Amino acid sequence: MNIQSEIEFFSDLGLVDKARFITRLIGEVAEEAKVGAGDRHEAARLRFSNEMIQRLARFSYQLLSEDSARPQDDIMIRMLLGTRADKSVERIMQNAYRRVVTSFESFDTTVLLNGAR
Repeated sequence: MNIQSEIEFFSDLGLVDKARFITRLIGEVAEEAKVGAGDRHEAARLRFSNEMIQRLARFSYQLLSEDSARPQDDIMIRMLLGTRADKSVERIMQNAYRRVVTSFESFDTTVLLNGAR
């Protein structure tokens, strides 16, 4: 998987589409974590998945609230797809990401309007 092309793909999405993509990824990470082999590494795999889901949920919230302090797109994609010492958790992220990216459809017409407060 080419990380730079994935960064470009994600950066080209609109704000709402980014949040939709991340939300779909949260579900896929949870599904991928359940597929474990039931070995002695299961607790570490579930702990890792839980941590990633929390980070992704926070990022999705920051996207939708248009938080300027949110991490940059390239940082998030590198966090998701970067190499890891534990190859089983690396596979969780790559498999989940691959499933989302192959089935994701962008809706360019979606608009967020910040109303007067």
